[in-house]
Amino acid sequence: MGNSDYVSFLKEIARFIPDNRIYTDDLRRLAWGTDAGFYRLVPKIVVRSDNEQEISQILLLSGKYHIPLTFRAAGTSLSGQSISDSVLVVAGKNWESYSVSSTGGQITLQPGLTGGRVNEILKPYGRKFAPDPASVKSAMVGGIVANNASGMNCGTHANSDKVMLSARIILSDGTILDTGNKESRLDFIRSHPEFIQKIESVRDRIRKDSELVSRIRRKYSIKNVVGLNLFPFIEYDDPFDIIAHSIVGSEGTLAFLSEVTMKTEEDLPYKASAMVYFSDIREACKAVVAMKKAPVVSAEMLDKKSLQSVNDTTGEGLTAILTETKGHTREELVDNIHKIEDILSSFNTFTPVHFTDKENEYASYWAIRSGIFPSVGGTRRPGTTCLIEDVAFHIEDLPQATFELQQLLEKNGYHDACIYGHALEGNFHFIINQAFDTDEEVARYEQLMNDVIALVVDKYDGSLKAEHGTGRNMAPFVKYEWGETAYQYMREIKEIFDSEYRLNPGVIFNDDPKCHLKNFKPLPLTNEHIDKCIECGFCEVNCLSCGFTLSSRQRIVIRREISRLSRLPGKEKQMELLEKQYKYSGNQTCAGDGLCSMSCPMGINVGDLTHDIRQSHLPKGSLGYKAGDFAARHLSGIESALRPVLSVANTAHSLLGSKAMVSLTRGLRYLSGSKIPLWTPAMPKARYPHKTAQKNEPLKVVYFPSCINQTMGVSQHSPESTPLIDKTIHLLQKAGYEVIFPPHMERLCCGTIWESKGMPDIADRKSAELEAALYEASNKGLYPVLCDQSPCLYRMRHTIKKIKLYEPVEFINTFLLDKLVFKKIDEPIAIHITCSMRKMGLDKQLIELAGRCTSKVLVPEGVGCCGFAGDKGFTQPELNAYALRKLRPQIEKAGIKTGYSNSRTCEIGLETNSGIPYISIIYLVDKCTTPVGQ
Repeated sequence: MGNSDYVSFLKEIARFIPDNRIYTDDLRRLAWGTDAGFYRLVPKIVVRSDNEQEISQILLLSGKYHIPLTFRAAGTSLSGQSISDSVLVVAGKNWESYSVSSTGGQITLQPGLTGGRVNEILKPYGRKFAPDPASVKSAMVGGIVANNASGMNCGTHANSDKVMLSARIILSDGTILDTGNKESRLDFIRSHPEFIQKIESVRDRIRKDSELVSRIRRKYSIKNVVGLNLFPFIEYDDPFDIIAHSIVGSEGTLAFLSEVTMKTEEDLPYKASAMVYFSDIREACKAVVAMKKAPVVSAEMLDKKSLQSVNDTTGEGLTAILTETKGHTREELVDNIHKIEDILSSFNTFTPVHFTDKENEYASYWAIRSGIFPSVGGTRRPGTTCLIEDVAFHIEDLPQATFELQQLLEKNGYHDACIYGHALEGNFHFIINQAFDTDEEVARYEQLMNDVIALVVDKYDGSLKAEHGTGRNMAPFVKYEWGETAYQYMREIKEIFDSEYRLNPGVIFNDDPKCHLKNFKPLPLTNEHIDKCIECGFCEVNCLSCGFTLSSRQRIVIRREISRLSRLPGKEKQMELLEKQYKYSGNQTCAGDGLCSMSCPMGINVGDLTHDIRQSHLPKGSLGYKAGDFAARHLSGIESALRPVLSVANTAHSLLGSKAMVSLTRGLRYLSGSKIPLWTPAMPKARYPHKTAQKNEPLKVVYFPSCINQTMGVSQHSPESTPLIDKTIHLLQKAGYEVIFPPHMERLCCGTIWESKGMPDIADRKSAELEAALYEASNKGLYPVLCDQSPCLYRMRHTIKKIKLYEPVEFINTFLLDKLVFKKIDEPIAIHITCSMRKMGLDKQLIELAGRCTSKVLVPEGVGCCGFAGDKGFTQPELNAYALRKLRPQIEKAGIKTGYSNSRTCEIGLETNSGIPYISIIYLVDKCTTPVGQ
């Protein structure tokens, strides 16, 4: 296999896969080739697959040219099983279809759905996705099943293997087999009789070996994902059931999983959790062993280092057990709590045992637990790598084995290591922060792994990998854990499915005994905003450009590589190439919305990194900086100049019509090389200021209309003709408020636009001007201040501290509910929750307020940040279109005529991409209310 083979392979796949889903450039090969683990390989080719036919063809061509393939979903794997130096096939955002049975008892899923999304789908049925890794909100179904990933509650009784009903797979020869479809099974028997015969032969020979059967049962009585899954060969008679369940835990080494049907689990309505503290780790483990017989759903251990990483201040040197119980009724829940408390009463707990059934309280406990790995990783010494290992012991061995594991880490010099995990299942993770920059450090890691193997395998006959997959870091030890006989059966199974070992080579089966000591990922210091990142990928579920250009994690990966190359002599051209490629994919298409920080346990905001990069491109004295400074000093004049432009555009729109206007403006944009901003039919009319009479009322509010709303009115297709400022005044006066405007408000701005462009000093100057004006208008902070644009309000809250600031939803909910009578309309509506509302925790308030106005409220699925991002909807409209690609079908299906939000620029993009007008939520509230007593 030479480079010519890859060239030929590339030419052939280009015949049926468009160029925008085949990557051979340095930037995207590196970006997509990086996963959450501590190894790195850079693929030669990355292919983003779209459907089964593509996968089938890719597999056929892989066989023709003898080219290895590795499949990747979310890339949250921790053991090096989703990286490749050959061809990486991504099956993520294009693989999100599903179907649910009428009762919700089973669900059929494509591999690109995240576990968190599956739980959202099942919630109305009172059901949930049984496999529950800590990364469930980010990990995708394909990876969860392929790794047999489990977590806090599913144990061995409800992991992927136990709840799978059937699988649809694509074999190495391109054949598609649906094990749950009778026709497909019959076709396969006719086309692959030898395959079936070999599966049955392995099944029969394993069953005749009573010693091996006994060993398999013991090994899988606890969590175990080391090697291929042998349990189906003693559990199922039907060869198709064996084939389907063999895929579980196979880490992409046997076939491509294109669809899986699984049983769901009842999500019991009554839940309670307790964080129980112990002074000694052995005592904590003994308590877990005792709780194994109690109605405990999960018991998660957090040792002293884990607690330190999340700033737990309960006490020094403690170990905590986070335990949960559930019930069908409140009475059952209370009874369960009493039983658990009785068991724990015989143990010396540091604090009294206290269970809470308040969701906001116990959710914070579990958020801490889910984020332990990234949180510990974030406390590591800068420049070191964060490694996580994953072992399991039989429950009776847990107290002593855990103590010895802790001692073993200390002995090898890992004084900052932490142990935590699923104690109820005897499954612990331990995290170490490791440098690989010297031979001595590599040798220290190797000695640690040898000691761990001796403890787990030789002394306690446990599992070297309980739930994270074998991967590259345990591939050399599969035979050692299982023994020669079992290992040879695994080899035989691999060869039935993939005789050439083309699928995910080096994972599970690796003939290099030192493969776990090679290809370590570098994590160079790059930028203070991102240096703590461990590249776990949790951020990507909230990154709107993920799958379009680069994700938040991938931006960090590329910036780190640029930083690394900058320190190496002779790498200038590589670095310059990455910088050039990063300009659009990394910088221009980053919305900077900060939503990535909401799913990052460390709160890392890649938008801050982007702002730093933009600032570096706009040094003081540059033309761009001078233009920004001029705009800040002459904001009133710029607004005045923009109004006639909007009026002319609106007149042309009226005369030419939407279709002709779109064609004309797109043509001009094309001829300008995309330098002219995009015009859309959603472009608003101009709003010309006029004086508004104020009523002298005892209730007073300072109203700061954003500069956007001071300039822009409604769009041509809006159901409302009144500009937002005037509508807001009407609503406030209806509720009995005197409206006060800050002095010279036409000159004022929150500074967001300058911050996003990389001019933070100008942004802060504008914020300071605004604060002074609002402080004066509010009678030194006595009156509340309302801003009608949530993104502006978000920045104001971070820069203005002397005044009580509100955006529309929060102001209405806080001050107006007792002053207005709501009357629901019989009309379906859609609402869009802006990024700033999400970050301020106001999303539920918006939904509740909309629910006061109508009983038919749609919050579209799969729509996060709209991607308009200030002005990017004009300059990079393709980002806006990608972010809202799932919106229009839902709007049309629900028969919705109007959508509501609270950001004028977002509303322009929403209207452009949904086909319906979007307006402020203030319009809806005004429409549905009358004053109290009228």
